[in-house]
Amino acid sequence: MAVRRAVRRAGSGAGRFGAVRRAVSDAGRFGAARGAVSRAGRVGAAAAAVVLLGSLVAGCGGDDDGGGWMGLPEDSASADGAAPGKPSAPAGPSDGAASPGEPAAPSGTPAPSQDPADVPEAKVPPASVQRLAKVPASVRGGVITLGEPKTEHTVKVYEDARCPFCKKFEEGGAQALVEPLAAGDVKVEYTIASFLDRNFGGSGSVNAANALRAAVGSGKFAQFHSAVFTNQPEESEDAFTPAFLLKIADTVGLRDAAFRKAVNDGSYKSWVRTAMDAFTSDGISGTPTVVVDGKKAPSDALYSEGAFAKVLEEAGVS
Repeated sequence: MAVRRAVRRAGSGAGRFGAVRRAVSDAGRFGAARGAVSRAGRVGAAAAAVVLLGSLVAGCGGDDDGGGWMGLPEDSASADGAAPGKPSAPAGPSDGAASPGEPAAPSGTPAPSQDPADVPEAKVPPASVQRLAKVPASVRGGVITLGEPKTEHTVKVYEDARCPFCKKFEEGGAQALVEPLAAGDVKVEYTIASFLDRNFGGSGSVNAANALRAAVGSGKFAQFHSAVFTNQPEESEDAFTPAFLLKIADTVGLRDAAFRKAVNDGSYKSWVRTAMDAFTSDGISGTPTVVVDGKKAPSDALYSEGAFAKVLEEAGVS
């Protein structure tokens, strides 16, 4: 509520945006950042609040223990194709917003060059993902399921390919899912959002979601999913271009013509909108959000393989 009151008192205080952003960046997690904002002065706090509630309508790194906050609904159609009157993508604390002193990229940012010489080299994902090579993937509505749909235990993962905290989860807690997935003891339902394109401009989240959907049909969703997060660019960089996604696919041997065409043509853009609708309809307050057999996993257990393994054990996932 203090942030909301600061917004109303903002006036002409936006000139101190740079100083407050640096204070927020130095503070670390969102809860500490609020303390730094209050020390920056009323005018500076108002400017920071305008940024958080305005240009960054949605963010990643949500805290399911009460630290998250919801993005405000808008009546106009969103960049993700939501119908007028529907809420835009929900928000969590935006730890990894833009670099200190830099605003988020405006919408309509020119697409990055597709010149092969400008496309970064892609890194190979962890070898552990090869354990999932035979695990089936399927699509129902806006959700991609890894594992047999009738499996007793379900882990729901809500993520955005541009979210740095989703990368932390994939490289940390999600590693505890490899063995139970390979053994058929659990299935993982991925709802892949694309709201960070709206925050930072460009179409990287949409491109990545489109490519991830295409990978299901090519039989390499698990490997490609891991490779996408291994090669995640800075959140504010619109670097998930079709050319880069195809380079990432090469690292896991995903080269078939149908996949390449789908990535280049954006063949699953309508599905990407369906996935974003599913994310919004589920009322998610930030990414990553992970739900194990109907119970939201605590945020402090998401970034450690050992900590998340305990969450799985408590749910009966061996």
